[in-house]
Amino acid sequence: MARLILEDGTIFEGESFGADKASSGEVVFNTGMAGYPESLTDPSYYGQILVLTYPIIGNYGVPPREFFESGKIRVKGLIVQNYSSRPSHFESLKTLGAWLKEEGVPAICGIDTRALTLKLRDHGVMLGKIESRIKNPAGGEARQRRQESRETQSQYDPNMQNVLPEVSRKTVEAYGEGKKTIVLIDCGDKENIIRSFVKRNTKVYVVPWDFDPAKEGLKFDGVMVSNGPGDPKLAKATIETIKNLLKENVPTFGICLGSQLLALATGADTYKLKFGHRGQNQPCLDVINNRAIITSQNHGFAVDTKTLQPGWVEWFKNLNDGSNEGIRHKSKPFMSIQFHPEASPGPVDADYLFDEFLTYL
Repeated sequence: MARLILEDGTIFEGESFGADKASSGEVVFNTGMAGYPESLTDPSYYGQILVLTYPIIGNYGVPPREFFESGKIRVKGLIVQNYSSRPSHFESLKTLGAWLKEEGVPAICGIDTRALTLKLRDHGVMLGKIESRIKNPAGGEARQRRQESRETQSQYDPNMQNVLPEVSRKTVEAYGEGKKTIVLIDCGDKENIIRSFVKRNTKVYVVPWDFDPAKEGLKFDGVMVSNGPGDPKLAKATIETIKNLLKENVPTFGICLGSQLLALATGADTYKLKFGHRGQNQPCLDVINNRAIITSQNHGFAVDTKTLQPGWVEWFKNLNDGSNEGIRHKSKPFMSIQFHPEASPGPVDADYLFDEFLTYL
C-alpha cells in the first residue's frame, strides 16, 4: 500500500507499482491520452510528481530507448488510476512497473485521479510526497515508515533553486550534418528537438545550459534555447548568454522554458501559472496570421505580455486561458513559443515552425 500526501494534508491512498521508496516534489497533472514513456523521460518534469488523467496507463508497456526524450525517467513519482501490468504491444520490452523499479521511481495506482486533478485545478499545483508501506516481518513496516517520514519531512520544491545543472549535458555534443549549423542550449532538452533538426539536414551542437557558444568560438548560424524545468528567473547564466546573442543579431528560437528565458533576456517578466499547461490538446492562436493550431505543452510558467519591450509582439496565445504562448521581434530574427513543435507525444500542427526558423539562417 502507498499514499500521496499533499502539502495541505490531503491524503490519497492506493497501491504501489513502482519503486518502494519515499519521494517528494511538485504535484502536476497531464491530460494526454498516450505517450507516457515520452512524458516520463521529459526533463521538464524534473522535480515533479506526475499525475496522468487518462485512466489506463501501462497498457502498451515500455518501448525501445529510441522513443525516449532523454536517457532516463525524470519525474519524482507517478500517480495513475488504473495500471495495466499485462501490456500488449509488439514493441514492448517490459512493463511500466518493472521500468519504474529499475529507475528507482515510486508510483501509485488506484487513486481517484479525477478528484486529485480537480483539487489541483481549484487550488493550483501543490507540493506533495509519496510514502510507500511495505509489510515486512518483525516490525519492518514500522521501521520503513519512520525512515520515509524523515525523508519526506522537508518536501522538495524544484522552483526554489536552479535545477538546470541536474538535467543539462555537461559537454558539447554534435549531431547530424548539413550546410547550416544550430547550437541547441540544453536546459533539459527533449531529444526529438535534435531529431527534428537532423532530419532537416541541419548540424546540431548541443551545449550545456551555462555555455556561451560565441565566447567559446563555435561556428554556427543560429541558436535554439530548449525546454526545461524550474523557475526561469533562476537560470541567470543562460539569460546572460541570450542577451549576448541578441546583441549580435544571432537568429534565436526559444521553446517552452527557452521562450521564458528569451523574454527575460529582453527585459520582459514571467510569472507562475496556477496549474500550468500539460497535455496534447492545447489550442493556440497565431495572433499575427490568425491561424489556430493544436499543441503539445508542458510548462508551469508564462511570459507577461504587458511587460514586452519595444519591438516585441505577442505571437501566439492560449485559447483556453488567454495566456501567452509565444513572442517574436518585429524586424529581427528572434522568436519563441511556449509549446512543443516537436510534440512527442502529441499533434504535429506546429512542426512547420522549425522550417520557419531555418529560413532565418
